[in-house]
Amino acid sequence: MAPDLDTIVNLAKKRGFVFPSSEIYGGLRSAYDYGPLGVELLRNVKEEWWRSMVRGRDDVVGLDSAVIQSPKVWVASGHVAGFSDPLVECQVCHNRFRPDKLDDPHQCPECGSKDSFTEPREFQLMLKTNLGPIESEENTVYLRPETAQGIFINFENVQRTARKRLPFGIAQIGKAFRNEITPEKFIFRTREFEQMEMEYFCRPAESDRWFDYWKEERKRWYLDLGMGEENLRFREHGTDELSHYSERTYDIDYRFPWGFDELEGIAHRTDFDLKAHAEYSGEDLSYFDPETDERFVPHVVEPAAGVNRTALAFLFDAYHTEEVRGEQRVVLKLDARLAPIKVAVLPLSKKEELTTVVAEVADQLRPHWAIEVDVTQSIGRRYRRQDEIGTPYAVTVDFDSLEDHEVTVRDRDTMAQDRIPITKMVGYLTDRLPR
Repeated sequence: MAPDLDTIVNLAKKRGFVFPSSEIYGGLRSAYDYGPLGVELLRNVKEEWWRSMVRGRDDVVGLDSAVIQSPKVWVASGHVAGFSDPLVECQVCHNRFRPDKLDDPHQCPECGSKDSFTEPREFQLMLKTNLGPIESEENTVYLRPETAQGIFINFENVQRTARKRLPFGIAQIGKAFRNEITPEKFIFRTREFEQMEMEYFCRPAESDRWFDYWKEERKRWYLDLGMGEENLRFREHGTDELSHYSERTYDIDYRFPWGFDELEGIAHRTDFDLKAHAEYSGEDLSYFDPETDERFVPHVVEPAAGVNRTALAFLFDAYHTEEVRGEQRVVLKLDARLAPIKVAVLPLSKKEELTTVVAEVADQLRPHWAIEVDVTQSIGRRYRRQDEIGTPYAVTVDFDSLEDHEVTVRDRDTMAQDRIPITKMVGYLTDRLPR
């Protein structure tokens, strides 16, 4: 049975994946801090995305652009004029909502009042701040609402220095900020989040082919990391919901407890962004093709995913409960590449005699994988804890280890145990774990 949202929220808090931000001060809605396990999970998600999108390819390079950019960037991109959501306010409890997210457009979900909403008005989603010592209209800047524009304004810089010919992509992972009206569903929709975006520049005549390619390639990434295919679907945007820059967009939706919802978007941005920045900046952002001796503005295909939302989906997908010898076992069957801890070292006892062997085992494992030495509670409880946080393997050091210099390695999913020499432990795990 699939977990509900409360189950994952409770697991995340209990085990150190995610904490409410500023919790000792009552919390800050729509802001979260990632604990020891959460920061490892996010790092692994980003590492696997980067490995797939950049390091594993010849046609994509990386970039890390600034969070604060010239306000002209956001004028040219259309965000200043058009990056907004409709907002309605309940005139009884004064809570505000996006009308398209209301289950009943005539009833307030907070106080239950009927027909108490104001007429919709547009709400600017970009967060403003001032750059420099004086607050003024001239010094107003924005925290970027997406990472994509940093790629577009660096198109010529990257193409020239990386010496790339079409088709090629520029990838980026970084923070973005949106002043969401109704942040919701834990870390699914927040005001501060991380994006994984890639802009793939290609010849206009080839853009449809590359759009179809990236659509399938991105779905394959989730499946390769163990996500159930029955929980994924494609959904094409209707003409009434396409972004101003998009000719065609598909979402990869995941089956969350509240239904299918967006996990990643693949957009055909045409040549909108490069032309807009060329117009507003006065710089030439076209591409000269030496093979055909022509100059043109490339089209762009953009796969864009949220780090936090992706991590949440993997938590839902990996969560399983099963009965083992009359007791319920909770296990996160995360792909080993995503698991925060790869190997747990579990001494059978806290007694000092095992300390030296435990240290030897940990020292051999630590250069290769993220490990945890867990000494508290019974060995059964420690196995259950490691199952619950998704640790693929546990290495148990017992009193026999003092004599035979061997340890017991336990597999998370099968619970099978192998007794192996400590000298062969790293080789044994190398065959089963990513490094």
